[in-house]
Amino acid sequence: MPHAKQTRRVTRASRDTLIRILETLPGALFFIDESDTIVYANANTQTFTGAPAEESLGNLFWRGAPQLVSTSLYQAVQKTKQTREPTEVQYVSPVTNIWLHVSLSPTDEGLAIFFHEHQEPPHLQDAFSRNEQMYRDLLEGFVDGVTIVTPDGLVLDINQRPLTDAHLRREEAIGKSLTDLPAWSSDPAVQQQVRAAIARASQGEIVRFEARIHPRADLSLDILTTITSHRDASQQVEYLICASQDITEHKHAEDKLRTLVDALPQLVWIAGPDGSVTYNNQRLIDYLAMTLEQTEGNGWLAGVHPDDRQRVWAAWQTSIQTGVPYEVEMRLQDGTNGAYRWFLVRGVPQRNAQGKILHWFGSNTDIEDQKQAEQKIKASEANWRVLAETVPQLVWTTRPDGQQEYANQRWCDYMELTLEHMQSDRWAPLPFIHPDDREGNRARIQHALDTGEMFEHEERLRNGQTGAYRWFLTRALPVRDETGQIVKWFGTSTDIEDQKRTEEALRQSQEQVHALMNSSIIGIFLAEGENIVDANDTYLRMTGYTRKDLCEGRVNWMHMTPPDYLARTLQAHQELATQQQMTPYEKEYVCKDGSHLPVLVGGVAVQHHPFQHINFVLDNSARKELEQRKDNFISMASHEFKTPLTSVKMQAQLVSRRLVKQGLHEAATALSRMEGPIEQLERLIGELLDVSKIQAGRLEYVQEPVDLDALLQEITDTMQQINPSHTLVVRGAVQTSLMADRDRLGQVFTNLISNAIKYSPGAETVEIDLSASPETVTVSVRDHGLGIPRELHDKIFERFYRAANPKKRTIPGLGMGLYIATEIVHRHGGTITMDSAVGEGSTFTVTLPLCEVQHTSR
Repeated sequence: MPHAKQTRRVTRASRDTLIRILETLPGALFFIDESDTIVYANANTQTFTGAPAEESLGNLFWRGAPQLVSTSLYQAVQKTKQTREPTEVQYVSPVTNIWLHVSLSPTDEGLAIFFHEHQEPPHLQDAFSRNEQMYRDLLEGFVDGVTIVTPDGLVLDINQRPLTDAHLRREEAIGKSLTDLPAWSSDPAVQQQVRAAIARASQGEIVRFEARIHPRADLSLDILTTITSHRDASQQVEYLICASQDITEHKHAEDKLRTLVDALPQLVWIAGPDGSVTYNNQRLIDYLAMTLEQTEGNGWLAGVHPDDRQRVWAAWQTSIQTGVPYEVEMRLQDGTNGAYRWFLVRGVPQRNAQGKILHWFGSNTDIEDQKQAEQKIKASEANWRVLAETVPQLVWTTRPDGQQEYANQRWCDYMELTLEHMQSDRWAPLPFIHPDDREGNRARIQHALDTGEMFEHEERLRNGQTGAYRWFLTRALPVRDETGQIVKWFGTSTDIEDQKRTEEALRQSQEQVHALMNSSIIGIFLAEGENIVDANDTYLRMTGYTRKDLCEGRVNWMHMTPPDYLARTLQAHQELATQQQMTPYEKEYVCKDGSHLPVLVGGVAVQHHPFQHINFVLDNSARKELEQRKDNFISMASHEFKTPLTSVKMQAQLVSRRLVKQGLHEAATALSRMEGPIEQLERLIGELLDVSKIQAGRLEYVQEPVDLDALLQEITDTMQQINPSHTLVVRGAVQTSLMADRDRLGQVFTNLISNAIKYSPGAETVEIDLSASPETVTVSVRDHGLGIPRELHDKIFERFYRAANPKKRTIPGLGMGLYIATEIVHRHGGTITMDSAVGEGSTFTVTLPLCEVQHTSR
């Protein structure tokens, strides 16, 4: 009869007996199910765990008995589960430092684990102790955190650094899920990141990630964590090793670096040691239109031109593996418009003191324009011979030894040599070089061949057809290959005949300038601002200064200008500043010895030196002396003419009255015709006397209240009667009185109105406009006559000036009226200006100040 499997029924009594036996065992006994949950613990477990047995029931073994947990025990549990064979293991508890002997036996529902303290023979205990100490020293030897976890994430062992950071005891961490430790549980996103990393590592993948953790409320750390798996003999993942490196300082430095990088005008990126992109500056993000997440890993390759991707990726991987700097040219797509541009990409590894790569720092430099230029160069090289035939220079190339290789047609035509002839004879062009230039040409060619330096020589080349020589600038540059070896010489000969002639003309001009500077008639000086920094000998002789005075900065044209000429001098320099030249004007210099020298001064600004100007000075003393004699003569003659003229006028009037009384009316009428020329002559003599008084500073003025409206009305009424050919139109009123010389102001306005009538013979009206402001009164006299050329506007106020226009020469006058009017207006503190154009008439405007005006009611 076959043996039948018998099932032994466990009675309540037998069960109680079994439990009493288990409770009396000297060691700690746990029964765990397939999920590692404690289903039974005898009373002695409290000796090992410090907690009553009942408190551990229903808990995971790894959490319920942290004092007993170790990596060795975990490996033994996994082995027993897989083999279903009893297993024994010995180790030192990482919490209590007690040697433990553990027996593991499979049961129908899980495992039975029996612990008891172990006393080994000294030699075995020493061996085990050394191994355990080596393990513990290794674990604690890491500066940063190391945690050993199960594939499910339960902590089997942990070194002191993370425990210290979190203020935890080891037994508070052992057996607990890694994600539940304070460092990881404070941020749900980080917690999820760790769970995902453990799941990937449990499949055998090496996982690296960065995270910011908070071991406690007052501490934040940036860490780089690497999770690797440990496999058993069957290559199954047994447990995971989580190594965390504190990179907080590195992150702070990186943040500062990123701040600087964001300010750079280039596309900048940072990658980790494995090549994964960790940062793109805003310019790169904007260009690619990709987020950092999209560029992670090799995601950035999506922006690289398809034709460049394989080459670029291979170069990047080589740099990562070898640590050599990364450099590659590639086309990157503009994420906004889809266009590709060429970039030069460079990456440099940044290392710590131990030489370990911390990250890669890289930049992308836009070289699109350079690439286009290179493309154009390539295209031009393909057609360079065509271009060589079209340029106006003589173009040629030679081999490295100087033997002619090519010459353009222009060269051949000028020399009347064939290319074959030049190729066969290295020195064939030499006879076409001017004999005086041949030796210099030969020496420079040999020097260039010996040294590889550029050849340059100015030489005269003979035209093969005409025999005439022309100046050429001949240059040759070496063309080198990638190794730096000269492969050919490229040369040109440029016609500089016109330049040479210009240089000769410049040389002659410089000689003329030198002769001018050495002139004994014209004084010349160079000024910077107000200081005269250089002068010729003539100017120094005129003014009495020496070269030592010049060198010591003691010659100043401003200080040499008397107060009476200061305003005119400043006006001339204002003209110089705006028009780069000044119209010659008369003034006086105060010489070094205090004497006054009349001079005529003109000047021009120095190009490209806004504060420098060159002045030309003529000694005007002889002319001034002549003018003084003329003025004296005019004054004397005027006085001598005035008395007999007055007598003639009175006698003519007396005779005229007698003839009327005698009834000789015809004779009286003829005699009265003499009164007009006499009055004209009297007026001219009066003007001559006024001019002489002005020159002598003796023209007298009477201060009296002047009703300007009444004065102008009186003058216009009188002028209208005398000149019926024109209508005098008065517009406006000033309604003021001022203290002035009535007769002198009347002389001014009479002159202006008389001139307006004389110089507008074809017009019908003369317009007089009056206006007033709180500060000034203005009187304008406008005609519609001949007009005055712009270049003569300043001259018409000069003494005795008359226009050269034949039409104006027929109009009587000596050119004194405007000069006298100007002096009178200036003595009243006013101004007189003129606006005129040829054929459009003239407007003279007198402006007088109202500093002493008394308003009157009308």
